[in-house]
Amino acid sequence: MRMCSAVISKDPGRKYRFAMALTRMFVRGVGCLQSVSRCHTQVVSPVGQIQILGDTRRWQHTAPQSTNCNWQLREDCFELNYGGLVMHFDYVWLRDHCRSASCYNSKTNQRNLDTANVELTIRPVKTRMDEETLFLTWPDGHVTRYNLAWLAQNSYEGQKQSAMQPRILWNSDIYTNAKAPAANWEKFMSCNEELKKFLKSFLLYGIAFVEGVPATLEATEIASQRISLIRETMYGRMWSFTSDFSRGDTAYTKLALDRHTDTSYFQEPCGIQVFHCLRHEGTGGRTLLVDGFYAADKVLQKTPENFDLLTRVPIKHEYIENTSGHRNHMIGIGPVLNVYPWNNEVYMIRYNNYDRAVINTVSHDVVQSWYKAHRELTTELRKPENELWVKLKPGKVLFIDNWRVLHGRESFTGLRQLCGCYLTRDDVLNTARSLGLQA
Repeated sequence: MRMCSAVISKDPGRKYRFAMALTRMFVRGVGCLQSVSRCHTQVVSPVGQIQILGDTRRWQHTAPQSTNCNWQLREDCFELNYGGLVMHFDYVWLRDHCRSASCYNSKTNQRNLDTANVELTIRPVKTRMDEETLFLTWPDGHVTRYNLAWLAQNSYEGQKQSAMQPRILWNSDIYTNAKAPAANWEKFMSCNEELKKFLKSFLLYGIAFVEGVPATLEATEIASQRISLIRETMYGRMWSFTSDFSRGDTAYTKLALDRHTDTSYFQEPCGIQVFHCLRHEGTGGRTLLVDGFYAADKVLQKTPENFDLLTRVPIKHEYIENTSGHRNHMIGIGPVLNVYPWNNEVYMIRYNNYDRAVINTVSHDVVQSWYKAHRELTTELRKPENELWVKLKPGKVLFIDNWRVLHGRESFTGLRQLCGCYLTRDDVLNTARSLGLQA
């Protein structure tokens, strides 16, 4: 599988029909296909209309001598065929999204129009279209102009056939063969191009490394702040720990940890996890990484009904800590897989067998089916070929997308000190978008 930031090599959800190249075509305003997406014989008349035999509806062309784009005013919506994609726009939607100066502030990118004042039965009184623009005149005389490429990019149909975030699903071989480069600490801190390369790799794979970082908590904090705000939790802002069982969590031992996502017991699990091994005087302790989206996609391909069940059934995760210095009781509720409903794209996996609470949110007639679906996902997650083992060492900082990539570790001996933190996901994506990346 090739590494490419502009295309989706394999996305969860069989509803994807077009690659990201189609979206790029919309953005560039490439000319539309001539055919009308109907299962009827088409005859182009001299006056520039398409008569569909067996269908009384008529399509309008963008211009009398053009056969590029066509449209029609339906009773309940405006129908546009552009780039081979048939889209439907409610008239209220078209009025609400007007980008004229009186309706939209282009400096603040905020709406000026009061949507509550738009009549729900509104319809344009005049409609025309040239090669690139749709013009709508409303009953009060206001004129709305839409770039056709913008409509295609922002239509429901366009969103349904594209992904929110390009990614490459991977197992151990795929990631290893991709040879994704680690960022250089000095360049990472001083050069936006190096930061952009790092974030590009992180968005594609859900993991990324920075090498050459001084083996201190302070340097790890500086590296983390380069891409995001640090999210403070009950574990603190920056944490540094050994296997002293100072907290009521298995992570604070020398035991092996199976693959899992962190803070599944939060209503909004932490977005990014940062690890830096400051020192290890012993053996073992390798870090395990597994692409949860890759495993979820395998379930979707093999048993769509199990995938669907894992996206619909909410379960609880719980963290109870009762130690001399800490009292915490956290509960997070949500399905194992979270998807965007319009395109079935997975955006978060919440998987932690340690912290999964009593299953009392699922009726008895669904429980058995849920266990079967969960078992299939677990089987995929535990396949050896899906396991990427990494030996963390001083100077090498690992960033993990905690909404996508599961992590674990093998047992170890000796003194092993790790530091790290959680990052706010919104701010990581904000940094990526500010550098021109799709996120």
